[in-house]
Amino acid sequence: MLNRLKQLFSPKDLSKHILLNAYCTVADAPMSGFPHVLNVRRDLSDPELQPHLNGFMNHLADAGQGSMTRVRYHVIRHLQRVRQHVSLAVEEGAMDGFSEWARTANAVVFMVDGSVRDPQGRILLPAAGDDGDPQAVIPYPPQAWQRKARTDELLAARKVAVPADLPPLVSEPELRLRAPEDVLRRMLALFVVAIRAESLTGDTPITAADLQQRFPPAFAGLSDAERAFLAQEAPTQQEITQFLWRYEAILVLQWALGLQDALPFPDAICDVSTISRTAIERGTEGLRKQPAMRSAGELLDALDLHYRLHWATRQALLKKYPAPAGLNDGVLQERHHALNWLVRFEDRDWDDVDTPT
Repeated sequence: MLNRLKQLFSPKDLSKHILLNAYCTVADAPMSGFPHVLNVRRDLSDPELQPHLNGFMNHLADAGQGSMTRVRYHVIRHLQRVRQHVSLAVEEGAMDGFSEWARTANAVVFMVDGSVRDPQGRILLPAAGDDGDPQAVIPYPPQAWQRKARTDELLAARKVAVPADLPPLVSEPELRLRAPEDVLRRMLALFVVAIRAESLTGDTPITAADLQQRFPPAFAGLSDAERAFLAQEAPTQQEITQFLWRYEAILVLQWALGLQDALPFPDAICDVSTISRTAIERGTEGLRKQPAMRSAGELLDALDLHYRLHWATRQALLKKYPAPAGLNDGVLQERHHALNWLVRFEDRDWDDVDTPT
């Protein structure tokens, strides 16, 4: 990677400038108002950017030699949220201007010495080893810090303790939400597998053919795992249980679409009858009515809260003590999955969505 970066400019350019690669998480990085030579400015519409980011993340993981420190982990998480990559050479006397631009663009910076730095130029990860500047900070937009502070207050009121150093999450300037019509199709797909699973627990199973006749739009949006489940005459009990839990994810998507008024505190399982009635009504109408999403702020507030609550229940399971505030880990797992899918966490499809805490 280092050699490729050095080849971006001629020796003449490099002798007068500092070569930098900025990885920006905001959707609209500001224009560069300081003396520089621009080499590349690209966003996720460039088919070469994602493979480049994947290669960079693999490079950083390999440089850790099997040790994943907190800073290395969160630098990699930053790269997963990158919306723009800017490669440029900055005049030596213009670094203060670049630092301000990098702060606004919410960028980490890769230098030709192999280090990764924060917007102020402090070393997050050196070229070798894990001992960066202890003052270096992973950048997050102000909205992310403000949201984290509000969530921390809510958790304190509920007496749910989480570490203060759990990081902020994706925020408005970085967000790439799923389209409303895709959310509706995903909700209907989840519904048909959930209702199939529920029927398998009784005496009158509903066949996949019956469901397809009733909800054709849902079958157009099935994931590979969902198709495999519906194709089985006699799924295992574990598979049935897995897809029964999808009602909790359906609730999140219905709420995101404004089809449910509230997302209750996750200390009890959802009201399946209300969720089913809503899905049936929407499925009967099909996609004729254009769905509308809740505001980005509402969705991100829900994600931030459920991420931290999920951390609390996982710790309780790990340490074998009761979950605080009566929290239900199964409910949180499904909700966290749905929320991460909504915000394109790691840009994964439904079956592959991760819910790290």
